[in-house]
Amino acid sequence: MEIIKKTFLPLFLLLICLTSSFKINACNVKVGTFDWDSAQIHTAISTYIMEQGYGCNVQVVKGRTNTILENLIDNKLDIIFEHWTDNNVALIDPELSSGNLIDLGINTPASEQGFFIDKETSETYGITNIVDLKKPDVWKLFKDPEDPSKGRIISCLYGWTCYTINFVKIMEYGLSDLYNLFDPGTATGLDKAITIAFEKKQPIISYYYTPTSLMGKSNIDMVRLEEPSYEKSCWESMMVVVDNIKLYGVDAYEPSCANEYKNMALTKLVTGKFAEANPDIIAFANAYSITTPVVNEILAYHIDESGENLDVTTKYYLQNYSEWETWIPEDIVTKIKSTL
Repeated sequence: MEIIKKTFLPLFLLLICLTSSFKINACNVKVGTFDWDSAQIHTAISTYIMEQGYGCNVQVVKGRTNTILENLIDNKLDIIFEHWTDNNVALIDPELSSGNLIDLGINTPASEQGFFIDKETSETYGITNIVDLKKPDVWKLFKDPEDPSKGRIISCLYGWTCYTINFVKIMEYGLSDLYNLFDPGTATGLDKAITIAFEKKQPIISYYYTPTSLMGKSNIDMVRLEEPSYEKSCWESMMVVVDNIKLYGVDAYEPSCANEYKNMALTKLVTGKFAEANPDIIAFANAYSITTPVVNEILAYHIDESGENLDVTTKYYLQNYSEWETWIPEDIVTKIKSTL
């Protein structure tokens, strides 16, 4: 019995040390995410891998674009897995230059933003370009139910940078006397406004973007309105005004320039402090990338099949696609598969 006690005591102390070491060294991650589906799905997939594969304690914080990016810059968050790079150049570039933030490369290789109109109205009235919205009486096709003296253009959400960009565009294109810009309130509200218009066969103009599940639906047929071609100096001039409005309100608007959104690759961002302390997680996050068609498929499953359950969608992705297995070591892959 004495031998057993002598043997048990060192083992017990070793176990305590190992447990304490694990608690000290376990990674803690604060992930920022946004109120649109693709960002939330990327966050859910990456969170599952960090929790189940790496044993991390992950806290997810959801918010609007400006708030999340500001918290990331202030190091109150550690990482985000979807960033619409060109929408936030002035805010983010200085942070990248200083090393406070680090670009982790491409998340989704291609995306698209712009003003879209239902195809039937476009073909019936010859509306293919943003300037066509100024043709006589065209605005009446899109009457604002809250202000019938003007048409309605549905924008993105007020807290998204694109809302302010769209405001400046409407001013620059000379449409502000004819149309109101409408905030749908939530990403779901934006999708719902488009869906209802198609169900009722009503003309609609709306800001929209890809990748999304909505654009893949057979009953939603929208075409993107042409705008002046993207030109870097024009865009940068516009963004100075956009940033001033975000700081000081709409009275800070002044004439500048406007052109189409640049189709961009979506990226990932991490704080320099977190990157230095967590090389294994950074190696995974650097490798994380899902092609646009696959993102669209996952989004369609999420909306139409999973009941918008992020956990169900995450497991569906991990069970039915294999690219994620190249992001992480084999033993981590095995560990994650055992949880599915």
